[in-house]
Amino acid sequence: MSAPFEERSGVVPCGTPWGQWYQTLEEVFIEVQVPPGTRAQDIQCGLQSRHVALAVGGREILKGKLFDSTIADEGTWTLEDRKMVRIVLTKTKRDAANCWTSLLESEYAADPWVQDQMQRKLTLERFQKENPGFDFSGAEISGNYSKGEIRRTA
Repeated sequence: MSAPFEERSGVVPCGTPWGQWYQTLEEVFIEVQVPPGTRAQDIQCGLQSRHVALAVGGREILKGKLFDSTIADEGTWTLEDRKMVRIVLTKTKRDAANCWTSLLESEYAADPWVQDQMQRKLTLERFQKENPGFDFSGAEISGNYSKGEIRRTA
């Protein structure tokens, strides 16, 4: 059954060999595990509208064409606790219909169950944003995402 929608608790991660990625209506988050003790100067990160590249200590970890476009000027990366790089990309198209099914065009696709959960999460997030005074904690997505129907469960 659905948990209450919250920005962080609503995360549906897609695991990868280097970490995970997940999305909200407006952003895509990439979390890359790096060797403990990594320093910021060891990181080379390139963010463009449709491309991402990440290398640590000269070793390429992630590189390719993104699934969809992002706003290049708003992309950021941070090194957290010297063991994880978090990249935040702002989507150009910010609606529930723009659920990325993979991080890159040809790599890191979410399996069908994860894709379904991501779409449900984005649809609930859209409803919460459109109706800020309503409690969607008991809402259950019907699966008809194009119409965005939800129903209340007891």
